[in-house]
Amino acid sequence: MVSKPLLYLDACAATPPDPQVLEQMQQQQNRFWGNPSSVHPAGIAAAELLERSRQRLLELLGWPQGQVVFTSGGTEADNLALLGVARSMEPARLLISPLEHPAVSAAAAQLQQEGWTLELLPLNERGQIDLDALEGLLEPPTQLVSIAWASSELGTLQPMDAIAARCAAAGIPLHSDAVQVIGQLPLAGLQPIGPDLISLSAHKFQGPRGIGALVMQRPLHLKPQLLGGGQESGLRSGTESPWLAAALVQALERREAQQPQLARRLRRQRDQLLEDLLKRGGIRLSGSSDLDQRLPHHISLLLSDSAGEPVSGRAIVRALAAHGVAISSGSACSSGRDRPSASLLATGVPSHEASSGIRISLGPWIEDNQLADLPDLLESQLRIPNAPAP
Repeated sequence: MVSKPLLYLDACAATPPDPQVLEQMQQQQNRFWGNPSSVHPAGIAAAELLERSRQRLLELLGWPQGQVVFTSGGTEADNLALLGVARSMEPARLLISPLEHPAVSAAAAQLQQEGWTLELLPLNERGQIDLDALEGLLEPPTQLVSIAWASSELGTLQPMDAIAARCAAAGIPLHSDAVQVIGQLPLAGLQPIGPDLISLSAHKFQGPRGIGALVMQRPLHLKPQLLGGGQESGLRSGTESPWLAAALVQALERREAQQPQLARRLRRQRDQLLEDLLKRGGIRLSGSSDLDQRLPHHISLLLSDSAGEPVSGRAIVRALAAHGVAISSGSACSSGRDRPSASLLATGVPSHEASSGIRISLGPWIEDNQLADLPDLLESQLRIPNAPAP
């Protein structure tokens, strides 16, 4: 197996850091190394960089009066959103989708242990939230809703404007894990951003790993989950990293400067690759067939062998890695466990096929000619005896 993939097609898991972002981050680390809580010149300079980054992020998102809590990434931001909001009120009902990132579903399970009622929202045939069902549940005892803007596994985009409008009309706070959307779609097309809180992570748009944010449209009452020195307005204790915060913002600025041309180019590449893949035996699309309702850089597939039997997605991922191609099966944030995909099951895929999924996600580093041989390579691997899907 190669140690450094020649063709990296796993942008939904992580992206290669932008060299210019890394260069500037190193310069800022050398210059703004002080503790932002200190009142001497080194600390003040670090604090100023942190606050400039905070305000710039709010400007990019179109929430100039909002609030940013810098975190270690999307998982921490999701946990702070759900646990922070829920633990600031009496136990009630929480609504989530069946397509959530494990950070959301695990936090929701924890709230169940603390007396909250958890309800999974039903999906329509496209894998999107059933808006009529949502509206019927936006009444007591519901007090919080969390719906991922896009599914990491399936690429499905949720009708967030409609969801947010219904939650706002009911007076119920809405959180969205927007990690897969921010940096992939032009921000202008997402604004005004509807949810009350969103989570994002820099390593999904070629920023450094280890920095994310929970961003609120307006300051909300949250119960902090990390206790200590009271940094981040008391919501997230721990000494902040100003240069990481600045790198997150710069990476997002650089992505946004490429839009909407980047999203259009990735969609064109995605559509051509998908068309070529679906001509091969044993390969079919999973998730919505309406490509307008999917992330522009995302393909999700179900695989079978020549006899029509499901093939383990993880086995194919390993086989392609041996040929220098990096893709994913399921969510890369689930500790590598080989089990039927909950997202596929939620969209009606039979259990015996729910381990046969793979995900291909493109990035701006991909050239058209690099994708030409992938359909033949994938088809060839399906003809080789592999471990069947569990």
